[in-house]
Amino acid sequence: MSIKSLTALEGRYGAITQPLGDYFSEWALIKYRIHVEVEWLIAMAGNPAFAEIRAFTPEEISFLRGLVTNFDEAAALRIKEIERTTNHDVKAIEYFLRETLGAMSLSDVLEFIHFSCTSEDINNLSYALMLKHGIEEVWLPAAQTLVQTVTAMAEADKDVPMLAHTHGQSASPTTVGKELAVFSYRWNRQLKQLRAQEYLGKFNGAVGNFNAHSIAYPEVDWEAVSRSFVEGLGLTYNPLTTQIESHDYVAETFHALVRFNNILLDFDRDMWLYIALGYFKQKAVAGEVGSSTMPHKVNPIDFENSEANLGLSNAVLDHLANKLPISRLQRDLSDSSAQRNIGTGIAHSFLAITYTLKGLKKTVVNEEALAGDLNHAWEVLSEAVQTVMRKHGHANSYDKLKAITRGKGISEEDIKTFIGSVELPAADKERLLALTPAQYVGIAATLVKHV
Repeated sequence: MSIKSLTALEGRYGAITQPLGDYFSEWALIKYRIHVEVEWLIAMAGNPAFAEIRAFTPEEISFLRGLVTNFDEAAALRIKEIERTTNHDVKAIEYFLRETLGAMSLSDVLEFIHFSCTSEDINNLSYALMLKHGIEEVWLPAAQTLVQTVTAMAEADKDVPMLAHTHGQSASPTTVGKELAVFSYRWNRQLKQLRAQEYLGKFNGAVGNFNAHSIAYPEVDWEAVSRSFVEGLGLTYNPLTTQIESHDYVAETFHALVRFNNILLDFDRDMWLYIALGYFKQKAVAGEVGSSTMPHKVNPIDFENSEANLGLSNAVLDHLANKLPISRLQRDLSDSSAQRNIGTGIAHSFLAITYTLKGLKKTVVNEEALAGDLNHAWEVLSEAVQTVMRKHGHANSYDKLKAITRGKGISEEDIKTFIGSVELPAADKERLLALTPAQYVGIAATLVKHV
């Protein structure tokens, strides 16, 4: 973290976002490019069809893969130094490998580094692996922790009655747990899609036709070689592309992340409103200040912080999802600059999840406030009363209840007097007379089982 960092991701929030640096930084991009180049070199050396490159010894393979596992800042800086001359980032990787291998026993295979590759062969596989690993290793565990936390809260509070609000007005009661469970259920659908997401890769040359490959080795089944290589990296093979992999899967991934973000945004705003209503209390943390002038304040700043970061995440991810699948003819370079911001969109989402979790740790259900609101909302039982009246054939039941309740606050005595005046079977009348707003929650608690 530097006090002069240009963005908050590396500055103010650098300690939180640091794990993503292993997957979405310039350092990470260079490392993954080396990984792809090295694995292609090893794959060719292990294939008898490429007789001009000899087989590698186990020690040589270990050394080559060690360039990735032992990749450090010094190696990255050397590559950036080479790039200042080449003005081409992928070619700088090739020259670095030539330089490194040239000093070893592998100097006889230098011409097979980056063999038949266009830069995008290396880049598309690198970005696919970065995205796959970054989501699976950092973003997804955080998202799962969030869902597990809210699900546990839903289970713990499934029987706690709460006045619902539709259009901002008092509505039929629910329970705290059931309303939390709604979010867990929605998130789980998005996580299911993200876990099943394919990460595609292509490895077919300058315009996707294996042009140079077929001239150099016309007898090789290049589609089979390419598929084996891409799938060996843990990706899904895309057999039909231009110079670039079309990025449709990237758009699918980012749209799923945006949907997850939007559910989180909905959750943050609801939590903010529940806190404003007093339904949740916030724990005061020793030493923290809520306002520079009002000593009493304990503000829901974590949910507000999350909301802000979700907006930034969605702006970046939505732009990338819409931009990346579009490329002029066989390719233009606009995707290259855009892809460098993938980490920005994911990091803001990761920050949002982190701050929502932080906010949840400082909130607790305020059952006293919940009970107080319910005890002043006897009018919500009008739905139950008019429904039972309809069951027994009373005409204009809705309008009769509307006349005494709409826009009015009525007391327990008022609603019970009305119930007493209606001809109903004894069992139904007794059930309505015994009913309280806190008991009028349907099967809310049972519904929590779905998460």
